[in-house]
Amino acid sequence: MRLLLLAAAVASAADFAAIEHLPMGAKGRFVSLYRSHPLNTPNAKFTRALVSIHGASRNADDYFPSAMGGAYLANALDTTLIVAPRFAGAGTESCNDKLDKGEIGFRCNGDDWRGGGPGVDEPSVTTYDVIDELIRRFSDKKKFPNLKHIVLFGHSAGGQFLSRYAASSKAEPKGASIRYVISNPSSFLYLDASRPGPTEGCPAFNRWKYGLTDRTGYAKDLSDETMKSNLLRRDVIYLLGEYDTTPQFGFDSSCGAMAQGPNRLKRGELYHAYITKLGAKHQLVRVPTCGHNGRCMLVANEARETLFP
Repeated sequence: MRLLLLAAAVASAADFAAIEHLPMGAKGRFVSLYRSHPLNTPNAKFTRALVSIHGASRNADDYFPSAMGGAYLANALDTTLIVAPRFAGAGTESCNDKLDKGEIGFRCNGDDWRGGGPGVDEPSVTTYDVIDELIRRFSDKKKFPNLKHIVLFGHSAGGQFLSRYAASSKAEPKGASIRYVISNPSSFLYLDASRPGPTEGCPAFNRWKYGLTDRTGYAKDLSDETMKSNLLRRDVIYLLGEYDTTPQFGFDSSCGAMAQGPNRLKRGELYHAYITKLGAKHQLVRVPTCGHNGRCMLVANEARETLFP
């Protein structure tokens, strides 16, 4: 019966939500997002905010109801503000979403949305600036006086997004904690030139976004030491599906990624061992029932305490 209710909750979540325009950059420009409650309307019930960051398909409309389903199963719908931003693609034929008038689009390759890249025609706004702005709004005690936890969840390409954002974020809210939940990415940000796999003949293995060299976008002007300090001290959890072991769904098979391990699960395990050896107190949580599926990761039993502290 509970599973039937979950299916109904997920199916109706997109209808329940409204799309809001988050003003960014020049007047009239914005990024679209789904949200369970208007960001400008006060609500004293919320104790946490959950931001769900989509994968390479840029399907925030799927990630939003999945996050709602997870909150339902955790009995946290009434106390959680759920937001799913859309980083719309623009700039190439294969990355060309339909944009509303004034909506900012981002690249899907190179200096792209996954690494804090700038808007195609609004370079003053990066995708990481969008998350900074959401954190600022969540921290507004006049609107959300009892909000104590901010949880950022990213799956697949969204996990890549968070692996870099956790190191580069400039957002330091007062009165609320931030947790970065990195789920099933194809690659991680390494802080030095060490890798578990071979790097010979792969000059790009340590370039941004696999490593710290040649950084672009939001992280360009940060020092290496700042990036390292940020990542090591932050609350980061790696949420890994134990069935995510096949090269499917946009799997990164470039030499820079293959130097990190043979598949997503192994890359996550190896990275966790690496980052904890450097002194980070990051956690690794395995989900035995999931492969490379964002909805499965958001509603899994093992994800509850991770996503809804």
